[in-house]
Amino acid sequence: MSPDVLLIAAAAAGMAPAAMVVVDEAGVRWHNAAAAQLVEPYGGHWSDGSTGAADVVTGLRGGPLCLRWAAPDGSVRWWRAEQRDVPGGRLVSLVDETDYDGGPVTEVPGTGTWDWDVVADRVRWSPELFGIIGLRADVGVDRRQLTELLHPDDAPLLRRTAIDAARTGEPWVRTIRMYRADRSALRTFEVHGEGRRGLAAQPVVRLVGTARDVTEMQTARREVAFLAGHDLQTGVASRQRLMAYLAESAAGPDRGAVVVIDVDHLGEVNELHGIAVGDEALRALASVLRREIGGGPLLGRIGGDRFAAVLPARGIAEAVAAADRLCAAVDRTPVPTGAGIIHVAVSAGVAEIVRDDVDASLEHAGIALDEAKRTGRNRAVGYSDELRRAAGGRSALLRRVAGALEDGSMQLAAQPIVDLRTHRTTRYELLLRLCDGLEPPLGPAEFLPPVEHTDLVHRLDRWVVGQAVRALATPRARESGLRLEANLSGRSLEDPDLGGWILDELRRNEVQPDRLGVEITETAAVTELAAARGLATRLVEAGVGFALDDFGAGFGSFAYLKHLRFTSVKVAGDFVAQVDQSDTDRALVGAVVALARQMGMVTVAEQVDRPELVGELRRLGVDHGQGFHLGRPAPLVELVGAGT
Repeated sequence: MSPDVLLIAAAAAGMAPAAMVVVDEAGVRWHNAAAAQLVEPYGGHWSDGSTGAADVVTGLRGGPLCLRWAAPDGSVRWWRAEQRDVPGGRLVSLVDETDYDGGPVTEVPGTGTWDWDVVADRVRWSPELFGIIGLRADVGVDRRQLTELLHPDDAPLLRRTAIDAARTGEPWVRTIRMYRADRSALRTFEVHGEGRRGLAAQPVVRLVGTARDVTEMQTARREVAFLAGHDLQTGVASRQRLMAYLAESAAGPDRGAVVVIDVDHLGEVNELHGIAVGDEALRALASVLRREIGGGPLLGRIGGDRFAAVLPARGIAEAVAAADRLCAAVDRTPVPTGAGIIHVAVSAGVAEIVRDDVDASLEHAGIALDEAKRTGRNRAVGYSDELRRAAGGRSALLRRVAGALEDGSMQLAAQPIVDLRTHRTTRYELLLRLCDGLEPPLGPAEFLPPVEHTDLVHRLDRWVVGQAVRALATPRARESGLRLEANLSGRSLEDPDLGGWILDELRRNEVQPDRLGVEITETAAVTELAAARGLATRLVEAGVGFALDDFGAGFGSFAYLKHLRFTSVKVAGDFVAQVDQSDTDRALVGAVVALARQMGMVTVAEQVDRPELVGELRRLGVDHGQGFHLGRPAPLVELVGAGT
């Protein structure tokens, strides 16, 4: 639990009429006004270590107990104390019982004394208790009248307790409910009592004690218990409660399954609509999950935008089916927020609970969740040993990429982009090569997909752009007017500082912005539309080229060209490879060219691998091309000279 939860718990406890302090091993962390009134009349202060008040409660263990406090004014006060654990400390409630047999024993509101004359069967209350129950203080109350005010379920218990106390004289404590005299409200009291004998060998003649109104305290205790077991933001089980339940399931005979659920792209909701709307969406999502998962499994939030559910006595197949239903239910449920209706989706990983191993259970579910997100999101995947081996392979691959960035074995090749009318090379596209000497050798298609699912992609993309800028700053590149284009992952569009960083790199190396271009794929632009728009606008206005790569390979929507400030469009190789033979491909490429010209964009055909394609592309109006026929990739260092 966070410190905020502790403060909420303490504040809730402060509503109770009793003296209350929150303590830990270091001393008193908080106290209410009633606690101050308990010590200040006798020269004490909770914050003053010299008065000893804090020491009395700090070392308290067990309870309820009777505590002795030697006050600074020379008097000795006796407190009845009880405690309970709260997040980060202990909540101690205190009642002054020094004047136990007299009138009101304390100035604390809601607490008073009672005295039952067993022989005369007459009960006397202090004025404080009369006021709480709604009776006049000058009217006597006998045991029959008192019994009529008791809750029917509590009257037999109090009767048995009184009979036993009248026989033994032993001290006792009970919690009972009592109606106000006009029956308008039901109050809860904590009653302490013990017997008094006339002479040493005589029977008990009086029962005396205190009664404390704990109605608000009971509410506060329920609130504290709720806080300890529930996530404040969503109302589902807290991480601590879920982990405890998972541990119980792991130790039981029918362990069941655990499902880890991750909200897809909640960060985008926060970025586009604000944190408050994101919180609304999270609460609405939790409500949908609670409804769909039913009463048997326990649903909890384990951090950020991640939930988990423990499904007792469920096999992996049944649990995966249940998780798939959860994903489908979330996907078809619109979420109303202050910003309007939005849609969210979730991915889920499912694993059998490992006996006596909570960490392994969550690790397996996490591996399955990663696979669900890697293979398209909005779906559930069950854990298997094959997934673990594949995840291990991806981890090893990520280590290779990170190591290559460290030791310089990540290299760049440059492929020419050629003007189809003049046959002159206008610029080069940079392509990654992993040259770390390990087997098997890997091309970008093999190592980029797993990298793009991690934050390593941000480092890789910045490395590529940084290398491009430094290459452009070499004497040979400046002399030739070299222009380079660097590919950016869709994940890098999540980096709000990327645009500024690119422009800073250009200024630092004194490179004109129009000599650098960046490319993003169509699917990345669609997925991160708002981020792509911001990055494109900033770079294009500064003079940096911005290309939409692989146009037509993804959703194929021309509408995105209208909303994003691209300077060029690269037609996907699938449409180019047979453009000299296919009427459909010619029509598609021609449509791209017409729209690009209308919007002031340059067109580039990819995968121009045969000489026959050049004439057809030129006839269709395509401006540039790249492919093996026009020029194969070569190491960048050969283009700009050593030392790059």
